[in-house]
Amino acid sequence: MGLFLILIIGLLAGIISGIIGTGSSIMLVPVLAYFYGPREAVPIMAVAAVIANISRILAWWREVDWRAVAAYAVTGLPAAVLGARTMLVLPPAAVDAAIGSFLLLMIPGRRWLAANLIHLRLPHLAAAGTCIGFLTGIVASSGPASVPVFIGYSLTKGAFIGTEAAASLAIYTTKALTFQGSGALPFILVLKGLTVGASLMVGSFIAKPFLLRLTPEAFRHIMDALLVTSGLRPRRLARRCYR
Repeated sequence: MGLFLILIIGLLAGIISGIIGTGSSIMLVPVLAYFYGPREAVPIMAVAAVIANISRILAWWREVDWRAVAAYAVTGLPAAVLGARTMLVLPPAAVDAAIGSFLLLMIPGRRWLAANLIHLRLPHLAAAGTCIGFLTGIVASSGPASVPVFIGYSLTKGAFIGTEAAASLAIYTTKALTFQGSGALPFILVLKGLTVGASLMVGSFIAKPFLLRLTPEAFRHIMDALLVTSGLRPRRLARRCYR
């Protein structure tokens, strides 16, 4: 029943993230933390995010801005390694607190970034890759932080979805390999991550026809609702895991 619930939520998360470009981890991490604990939830989500981002790239392959991907990833990759290694030495309670706090802080943070980061260039993407790559290594997802960055680079709709997915794919692949090299990603967690990722992939392709119908105002409401819900729940769910 637990796996069935995770797959259903994964499908819904894939649909939503396929429309707005992010949000799958925000929906799934609380559920994964409930069943597996926050320390296992992060590596599982790292593997699942790789599959999810591959599906978005395939859906919008022709619109990906590869120069933007390269600028973001060249600094984001080493930062993600450092962040992942930092996460591995933190106690589970600290990981849990970091996830919840980050999601809640991204509500005002995303609005501030959206209001100030406009007409960004490749050097700005490189700087953003450093900060967001490190955060992605620690928390399960920093997708909401990258939204205003790539939108500020004048990417919209399919180009935004595909480019952000390609950049995130590089970060999450590095993160997953770091976990594996540190012994924090045994085969059973890889299998769980692939299973969750499969449901996200199906949802991403279902979402493609609905992308153009989403208004900017609807995007903001959906994102803030996901951040509030997921930011408040991980701490309570994790306490149940440790009982």
